[in-house]
Amino acid sequence: MSFPLLTATAALPAVGAVATAAVPAARRTAAKWLALVVSLATLVLAIVVLVRFDPDGARYQLTESHAWIADFGVRYELGVDGIAVALLALTALLIPFIILAGWHDADPLETGSKRWRPTQGFFALILAVEAMVIISFEATDVFLFYIFFEAMLIPMYFLIGGFGDRAHEHGEETASTQRSYAAVKFLLYNLVGGLIMLAAVIGLYVVAGNFSLAEIAQARANGTLHMATSTERWLFLGFFFAFAVKAPLWPLHTWLPNAMQESTAPVAVLITAVVDKVGTFAMLRFCLQLFPEASKWATPVILVLALISIIYGALLAVGQRDIKRLVAYASISHFGFIILGIFAMTSQGQSGATLYMVNHGISTAALMLVAGFLISRRGSRLIADYGGVQKVAPVLAGTFLIGGLATLSLPGLAPFVSEFLVLVGTFTRYPAIGIIATFGIVLAALYTLVLYQRTMTGPVKPEVSAMPDLKARELVVVAPLIVLLIFLGVYPKPVTDIVNPAVKQTMSDVHKTDPKPEVEAAK
Repeated sequence: MSFPLLTATAALPAVGAVATAAVPAARRTAAKWLALVVSLATLVLAIVVLVRFDPDGARYQLTESHAWIADFGVRYELGVDGIAVALLALTALLIPFIILAGWHDADPLETGSKRWRPTQGFFALILAVEAMVIISFEATDVFLFYIFFEAMLIPMYFLIGGFGDRAHEHGEETASTQRSYAAVKFLLYNLVGGLIMLAAVIGLYVVAGNFSLAEIAQARANGTLHMATSTERWLFLGFFFAFAVKAPLWPLHTWLPNAMQESTAPVAVLITAVVDKVGTFAMLRFCLQLFPEASKWATPVILVLALISIIYGALLAVGQRDIKRLVAYASISHFGFIILGIFAMTSQGQSGATLYMVNHGISTAALMLVAGFLISRRGSRLIADYGGVQKVAPVLAGTFLIGGLATLSLPGLAPFVSEFLVLVGTFTRYPAIGIIATFGIVLAALYTLVLYQRTMTGPVKPEVSAMPDLKARELVVVAPLIVLLIFLGVYPKPVTDIVNPAVKQTMSDVHKTDPKPEVEAAK
């Protein structure tokens, strides 16, 4: 038997989470280093997966399959396609930066406080989330995917509710109440989505007799499995609802601004750059592959919802007074672009959507982590409490600017390529929607530049006059992300070469081809 590489990639952070939690309470620094080493080792395994994956090979590679609950047709089945490999690599890449950025976020509070933050628990929970996200990308058994899709809510609940942002203007007691509210809202929204999906998973088993993604898709393709039109549509809606909550898609998005506002900056990055990607990934892997006809049937409504997310999220970002809520609403707008690309049903749109998942993860991490460093220095999330930072902390301001410019998809930075592909892919089939979606770019420029202007330029406010610039640890966090944003903005080919074959297979699943140009190119 070959080495179970995919299992090892998910199991290593899971074992590391247990080991980190078991470190004695007095050895907090040892727990931090253990978590960091485990995350780096997981990154090495993810790189091995990336190197061993052949974009032109079989659809699912490095596969593993073992009997699990045989009486109900449940198997432990893993496999990765190009889309899963790209997102697995993104997850493994971001976790070490998240751990480094949150190095002191779970240190004990000041003397006399009634609360003590268990440092070991904070880093163990981050590793636990990483393990569950990775296996969600790898799972090709629908029931196995569902278990970890739901299980990741538990560590996320404790990270939001138990390790919230210290920068709160209303005192510790009010902050604790708001953190609890945000955590419960996050959990309830996603649990409702998960319960509806569970009903659809059971319905799929009743119809198909097993949970194997490959077997069900193959049976549908060769005509040995028939679903009534109404049955397929109801099952599709059950899956899509859960993924739209996780994504998050308007109007199921309202949990995200609260969760990001009350979380520490690293946990906010974990939410929107890592966990939420499972929702959009699952739309490609499960909705389109298992329910191709229902996906095409629902496309007009989903495109309208995605368009609303783009414009609505951007408009609300413009009016925010809180830095974290601004980034949260900007992310809702960006997820609208991703879902728009997926359901445009063109190869450019879906390639752009997959690339957007990767690029959004990097750009949001860069912007939010630098914002977290800024907030920790001033002790406030309010935009109005800043001004003139670039004069006292130029490196911090510069990295903040690059993260912001990536968020507005400036040409030359990574998100531009993906957003361009999404818009081109949408315009070729739905020109009116593509034109309206373009206004999201204009609004992104508005909220990003206004944020930078109000916080970084102008007279130096007395409260920021002594603000230190980025330290060595913080530069180690931010610099590689900035380099990646520039590299993938200039040369996205390494990612597109991996995801394009998988996108072609997904297009084949839904029996769609790209529209022919109305005017043929001159010969």
